[in-house]
Amino acid sequence: MTRRDTTLCSRSAATVPAGFTLIELLVVIAIIGALVALLLPAVQQARASARMTQCANNLKQLGLATQNFHDAYGAYPPARLVENIPRPPNALAVLPGLDEPSWLVRLMPFIDEASLHDDWDVYRPYALNPESARKAPVVGFLCPERHTAADAVVADQYITITAPCGCSGGQQLVPGGAVADYVANHGDLSPGAVRSPDDFYWGGNGTGVIISSRPVIDNWTVEPDWEDKIRTADVTDGTSNTLLIGESHVPTGEENTTPYNGPAYFGRHLTNFARIGGPGVPLAHNADDQRANLYSFGSTHSGYVPFALADGSVHRLSTSISTRTLGHLSNRGDGNVVEEF
Repeated sequence: MTRRDTTLCSRSAATVPAGFTLIELLVVIAIIGALVALLLPAVQQARASARMTQCANNLKQLGLATQNFHDAYGAYPPARLVENIPRPPNALAVLPGLDEPSWLVRLMPFIDEASLHDDWDVYRPYALNPESARKAPVVGFLCPERHTAADAVVADQYITITAPCGCSGGQQLVPGGAVADYVANHGDLSPGAVRSPDDFYWGGNGTGVIISSRPVIDNWTVEPDWEDKIRTADVTDGTSNTLLIGESHVPTGEENTTPYNGPAYFGRHLTNFARIGGPGVPLAHNADDQRANLYSFGSTHSGYVPFALADGSVHRLSTSISTRTLGHLSNRGDGNVVEEF
């Protein structure tokens, strides 16, 4: 009896599975942690590469859409409609040639957003267009590194605007709306920015491709046309040597805020949908770059800013590019052709 019991106990002990010791468990956890640490940068890099590719594709589509607009209308879209008469920053919105929608709205039919475009009247002030249209983000206008459609709409904002001359325009209400990360090349700083009728931001003065243009006004009513039409023939430096659309510089803390990143369809505040480049206006190295300013192009991509050129191609410009070269690329016809950059 005793012998049989001993045999049974031996068999039972042999079939009991052995478990992990605490030390073995800690070693396994450490190994898993090390593998995750090794894989995480690769995963992040793959995601960043995917976002970079999507961003380049967005710019490619916008470049092609702008060419199609030119084919349809015989000119590039105006960045906005505005006269070349200096006005106080808080001028009334009922004045013609000040608040009409920006070039982004005009481009909508050419990027499969025709139904949204149908809700707009591009010759009426922004605030008189439907709120549903004003607050409708377009994914093709957003860099995936910076925005999604869910966080690309801002509410009405009271802001203090400081004019380029340095004088404050006091507080004003900026109607809410969708933001954009891609902005038009308005040219360089050569016309000036000292609050005179010759400054680059007034109608007809820009040296870029998509510039502010004077409206056609009859009896205080904006007619369905614009005066300052830039055509392919006007890009005398060549469409393959001239910037068309790029990403905007948005400093840390200025996201979704006018005048850096406010409602992009609102034509009053130029820097929400257009920028310039050249001496005095460098590309931003990053969101905290103190050299860059309100008019600068910039990017959330590290080390470069992507651009669509006027020929529809997409290129990356190093953030270390000289401002002189950047100015030649921004100016459609200064006679200084930059063929390799």
